Amino acid sequence: MGDLAVAYVARFSTTAAKLERYLRRKLRERGWDGDDEPQVEALVERYVELGYIDDEAFARARSGSLLRRGYGQRRVREALGEAGVAEELRERLRPGEGETRRAALALARRRRLGPFGSKDGTWPLDKPLREKQIAAMLRAGHPLDNARRIVDAAGVAEAEEWAAEADGDEEL
Repeated sequence: MGDLAVAYVARFSTTAAKLERYLRRKLRERGWDGDDEPQVEALVERYVELGYIDDEAFARARSGSLLRRGYGQRRVREALGEAGVAEELRERLRPGEGETRRAALALARRRRLGPFGSKDGTWPLDKPLREKQIAAMLRAGHPLDNARRIVDAAGVAEAEEWAAEADGDEEL
């Protein structure tokens, strides 16, 4: 079991909960032939003590990656929860307004939403397309207000200015 754990930790960035789930699944799949119950929790705790697993570092890296790809705060929290990151840690690492707005802007650029979808940088309002784009932003985890601000922006400059406003607010 130790070899499985070492190989997994060496190959993947993980949390204690994910490693424990992996080890339990592998033991179930391969069938445990030992006399007593395997000490999975003890092994995971040992790896945490040795620093092979750091839930906070994992959460910071994962949330940063998701935010840069354009996912909103809700989707980031869901992903960290699925990875087994504790609620207290998820709350402590919650992105600020500036990060949330930059993520919305990144998604709009990547998916060509709002003003990023037109070649001249202006956004003609088309109600069905507008609703579809807002829905895409909501599925990505963004609040409705942020989705509307991005999709309804008059141009790329207005969307970028809106995102930059929050950066100034956070420095105060």
